[in-house]
Amino acid sequence: MPYVQALDGTQLYYEEVGTGSAVVFVHEFAGDYRTWEPQLRHFARSHRCITFSQRGYPPSDVPEDPARYSQDIARDDITALLDGLAIEKAHIVGHSMGGYTALHFGIHAPQRCISVVAAGCGWGSLPDAERSAAMKLQAAETGKMFAEEGIKSAAAKYADAPMRQAHKNKDPRGWSEFARMLGEHSALGHSLTMFGVQLKRPTLGEMEADLRRFKPPLLVIVGDDDEPCLEGSFFLKRVAPTAALLVLPRTGHNVTSEEPAAFNAALAELFFAAESGRWLAHKKAT
Repeated sequence: MPYVQALDGTQLYYEEVGTGSAVVFVHEFAGDYRTWEPQLRHFARSHRCITFSQRGYPPSDVPEDPARYSQDIARDDITALLDGLAIEKAHIVGHSMGGYTALHFGIHAPQRCISVVAAGCGWGSLPDAERSAAMKLQAAETGKMFAEEGIKSAAAKYADAPMRQAHKNKDPRGWSEFARMLGEHSALGHSLTMFGVQLKRPTLGEMEADLRRFKPPLLVIVGDDDEPCLEGSFFLKRVAPTAALLVLPRTGHNVTSEEPAAFNAALAELFFAAESGRWLAHKKAT
């Protein structure tokens, strides 16, 4: 099985297919390297596609030390992946938790980004302090649930969250596959990831100064039924100078697999415009 080694020695499992400009896909909290199959099958015809499981997600290592989970470490794991595969620059496509990581990578290593995608990003970043605190409490309860109940019970509850009902109702077969794969994860990995990454990461509001200086072409994608991520996505559009926003109707949080055709079409447009240097062409004076 192919692995790259992170800076702290953690082994990260990856798969790659295709040739051309590189695309690195960074999965959400409930996903893994398999989440991106609709994208790999499409873009492997024109790009070198890399998908990996983040630390805490088998077949990658599941470190038992909580100190080995943080937003900065997740960001640096992308660097380790690129270095391990001798990739100088890539499109960085992140979903939800992976979207936050893609943004952090774009801020700290813009020279290694052809473009950045933040899909379903913004959970926990509500501007209202009371609602933000409530979401942090929910995150803590989720981490505790995975630790105490085990993967099968916790995964079944997490997969059936309100923001995933659109996927479940429109595509029961696809949602069932998502729920099954989630149930194959590590309860320890999920708990440590929730407490170390999601609970402690800065909000988008706290990242505003860096986002206002964001350099790579940025595409923000959100479903209009993904309520916890709507305000964060609008915020990204307002503050990041290179950002474009796509809102998909009747779509929840599982946007990558719930509406793969629309998602892939948006990525294809971004990739072409970014690679040809025309992502911001519509804003240039004529």
